[in-house]
Amino acid sequence: MAESEELKLKNGHLKEDELLKKYDPSTDYRSYTGIAAIIVTSIAVFTSLFHLYTAGFGVLLALKQRATHLGLMFTLIFLLYPAIKGEEDNKFIWGLDLLFVLGSIAVSSYIIINYEVLVRRAGMFTQLDNIMAVLAIIIVLEGTRRVIGPELPIISILFLVYARFGPMMPGMLGHRGYSWTRIAQHMYYTTEGIFGIPLGVSSTFIFLFLLLGAFAKRTGLGDLFIDLAMSLTGRTTGGPAKAAVVSSGFMGSISGSSVANTVTTGSFTIPLMKRVGYNSQFAAAVEAAASTGGQIMPPIMGAAAFIMAEFIGVPYVTIARAAILPALLYYISVGIMVHLESKKQGLEGMAPELIPKFLTVLKTRGHMIAPLIVIFYYLFRGYTPLRAAYLGILVSFALSFLKKDTRMSLMDLIDTLKEGAISALGVAAACAAVGFIVGTTTLTGLGLKFTSLTVALSRGNLFLALFFTMVACTILGKGLPTTATYIVLATMAAPALTNLGVPILASHLFVLYFGVIADLTPPAALAAYAGAGIAGSNPLKTGLTAVKLAVAGFVVPFVFAYSPSMLLIDATIFQVVLIVITSILGVFALSAAVLGYLNRKVSNVERLALILGSLGLLVPGLTTDFIGAIIVAFIVFLHYKEEISVHQAAA
Repeated sequence: MAESEELKLKNGHLKEDELLKKYDPSTDYRSYTGIAAIIVTSIAVFTSLFHLYTAGFGVLLALKQRATHLGLMFTLIFLLYPAIKGEEDNKFIWGLDLLFVLGSIAVSSYIIINYEVLVRRAGMFTQLDNIMAVLAIIIVLEGTRRVIGPELPIISILFLVYARFGPMMPGMLGHRGYSWTRIAQHMYYTTEGIFGIPLGVSSTFIFLFLLLGAFAKRTGLGDLFIDLAMSLTGRTTGGPAKAAVVSSGFMGSISGSSVANTVTTGSFTIPLMKRVGYNSQFAAAVEAAASTGGQIMPPIMGAAAFIMAEFIGVPYVTIARAAILPALLYYISVGIMVHLESKKQGLEGMAPELIPKFLTVLKTRGHMIAPLIVIFYYLFRGYTPLRAAYLGILVSFALSFLKKDTRMSLMDLIDTLKEGAISALGVAAACAAVGFIVGTTTLTGLGLKFTSLTVALSRGNLFLALFFTMVACTILGKGLPTTATYIVLATMAAPALTNLGVPILASHLFVLYFGVIADLTPPAALAAYAGAGIAGSNPLKTGLTAVKLAVAGFVVPFVFAYSPSMLLIDATIFQVVLIVITSILGVFALSAAVLGYLNRKVSNVERLALILGSLGLLVPGLTTDFIGAIIVAFIVFLHYKEEISVHQAAA
């Protein structure tokens, strides 16, 4: 590689790192050298090896597994993340940070060492027990603040205060109230607080899939996705933008992070889109919308999907199967938007010599898809996600040796294990802190109160309940990671939707969708802002454009809430085929209406007709499907009739 090319690549990576640190606080951590680097790396590698070992040979007892996970994760957090962000504050503060490191080790070791004693005492706590419980709460709140910001700790503290001062709460929110000691015991010594389901899933499924993502990145799977997408779509109208949609969908399903996916794939696709004629704003919005959708794209989806499986008590594969059609509709809608915008601007595909050949790509690096095939196979054979991820990692590592350019050295392996552990810190902290919210709802009955309140405010109207839930998800999603947003609303809001007749799986997917879409919605559209940072566009305008591109993500959840057949729940083959056809036509019409272009500019009357037609096709029912199809067919006929007339006149 020429020196100038090496410098350009190096600068590109620096820009990626800067953008990630700006829009994803969990990536902004200390960089050590010397003996300190060896210590941190050793702990991170041990953490990954511990989770790999328990995945392959059996996890520990629930509380011990979760306590070990908490201790390792928060030890790394206090080693890597400073108390105050900033270059000058980035050094390890021996007094403060070491105290928190030792505290993290202490609160996890106390559970592991005294597990049998605590079980035998059956709720009879000593003064030391109470001190350790309070220390654990402080450790979790401070560690979470450092790695993902202050919003979640603040919300957690408000819930703890609510648990303490229940008698002072107004109306139906009031409860008997609990002492600080009782609250601390509930949060630390049960599996309904810090060591609840969220942290349990983080200590097993989530960690393994994030480690798999690190192996995929190291072996070049992301580059493979981009090349395959370019070979499939590069020649078509607006090829680079369509390649961004396809590759980001693939990569996003593995990475589980909207921002990381935007920066990783966007650093290649956004400049390419600009080169063929897209303006900066649209290029950044396409990448952000496509990357965000990865968290709802099977087979892997995002971390929240694994927690959902535990919450509602169904196999993960059931959730993945249910999410297939809505996710495809989301990406089809974004793809249609890209196609119509390309036609509107007269943009063509890429030059043939710049497009990788599909068979060549498969021949040289196609073997790296095998881990995904292995995961997909074992998930649908009924194996646990933990086992599937474990085997996927082993296959990924083994296959890397087939080609010289993907072969992993010992240092590559160490770096990958380290990166995998560090990538899990943000999710682990969020899952631990959300335990305070979940624990408060179980201790005080707040979940039932919130359900009753939601039903009362909506007056039993399902649409209003769905609308209120959507707003709550969007607001919470501004300050919380997707996983935390899902857990909070799954605990508080999803039961209300279920009470109004929405199947439990549809209720939880509804919450997940809008928790994900929050990453695109201004004023805090982190994925869109990351894309804007690469493209050099206006962040707010980029966010608004991304919302327009992702419009199907706002409509489809309402559709499957009313018509669970879209999630393949109790659906016949005829219903599935009908839903697929009408839904694709519906998102096509909706995309054309939102963009204001079909074969030419769409008039206001035509736009209104397309919106009505799309709603008719998306709302379940043969009558509405027929009316919607007639309306959309008529508008399409008008547009293409004019084009045929122009061609005939020219001939």
